[in-house]
Amino acid sequence: MFPNTHDLLGEINLLPDELIVGRVKAIKGLLIEASGLENNSSIGSRCRIRTTKENAKTGENNQIFAEVIGMHDRTTLLMPFGDVSGIGSGCEIQLVSADQTIYPNVSWLGRVVNAFGKPIDEKGPLSYGSQPYHLQNSPPPAHSRKRVGEKMNMGIRGINAFLSCCKGQRMGIFSGSGVGKSMMLAMITKFASADIKIIGLIGERGREVQEFIEDYLGPEGLSKSIVVVSTSDESAIMRRQAAYLTLTLCEYFRDLNMEVICMIDSVTRFAMAQRDIGLAAGEPPTTKGYTPTVFSELPKLLERAGPGTAEQGSITGLFSVLVEGDDHNEPIADAVRGILDGHIVLDRSIAGRGIYPAIDVLRSISRTMPRCNTAEENAVVNRARNLIATYSDMADLIRIGAYKRGSDPSVDEAIKYHNQLDEFISQDTADYETLESSYKKLAEVIDFVDNAKK
Repeated sequence: MFPNTHDLLGEINLLPDELIVGRVKAIKGLLIEASGLENNSSIGSRCRIRTTKENAKTGENNQIFAEVIGMHDRTTLLMPFGDVSGIGSGCEIQLVSADQTIYPNVSWLGRVVNAFGKPIDEKGPLSYGSQPYHLQNSPPPAHSRKRVGEKMNMGIRGINAFLSCCKGQRMGIFSGSGVGKSMMLAMITKFASADIKIIGLIGERGREVQEFIEDYLGPEGLSKSIVVVSTSDESAIMRRQAAYLTLTLCEYFRDLNMEVICMIDSVTRFAMAQRDIGLAAGEPPTTKGYTPTVFSELPKLLERAGPGTAEQGSITGLFSVLVEGDDHNEPIADAVRGILDGHIVLDRSIAGRGIYPAIDVLRSISRTMPRCNTAEENAVVNRARNLIATYSDMADLIRIGAYKRGSDPSVDEAIKYHNQLDEFISQDTADYETLESSYKKLAEVIDFVDNAKK
């Protein structure tokens, strides 16, 4: 968004035609009220605020970037990307850009950037492209989009077999805290078959960033990836910005006719950031304090993933959702589930039995899977699901010993295969599974071939 000084062309592209200057009127919490910008700024405009603090190295006053988030009468409402300390009444504000754009480049692969698209991996400056991409872009028109493509190998047999994901599909990973959604995303990052992987770590713990990059991605995985990082200690507008940047980078590689996997961890923290911004701007709180713009921004973000046009590749989206209090009907989980093309539910009780990834097969669904599978593959999955459902219905009676073997042949069969199905779903983080082997192993586990011959 704000290129390094070495990129002269990118910097010239962002220079305004004239210098617009305003002043700070008041500061209310994280909201800054400004005057003098009302005739030249709009929602999303970027500004630079010159603070009263001096930089120890340069001796000049520090500068903080801010974004216009609202208007009231002749007052412009700004939210800063950094700490507001040093900003006082009368501080100078310069309008930097009336548009939110970035200039991505293929050379960004293998790099870790912040919400501004600036490198934070100490590997030197980035090179910038010549074509601008808007951070809040619109998806391709619905009538010109391709349909979802063939199945994509995710490397996890529980997903490959029970929840096959197609190219251009958008899936959610729903779980409470500490159930393993970040670990599942790490496995997909490592194993999934795609040309490019763009990972947005939104509002995550700072200590996990290096673990994710070094332990899960590794040098080989990072070489085909870009990681966008905005940790939980950064401002709400930075966290929201990082999510927009993640999708923008996906669109850039999609336009190069590449198959892209977009992973955001997590959408819930994007929604929380938007809630903080909305409340600061004076929006009324609704369910659980979420403002109306949260529910309008979610589809704008998530719909950007999906198939492109005939000349473009596809963006396969995997979005984690942190379910508050393990309530899968809380507002954000419910809204996201209705937007996406399927959901993978991770259950705390399954994780408690030592099964990782803790996929709840019965509560998870891939809406595109039946049309992508062969008849035999669907038959294998349906039989396995029926066995899991039968055992689940009788689980309490089985555990207390109230069920007598021989009372119901279908229950006896479900008991026979229960442990084997649990072992099939459970997978070590270092193990890799193909689509073909996933279906083959599932068929072997439930004796599908033998039963078909009878």
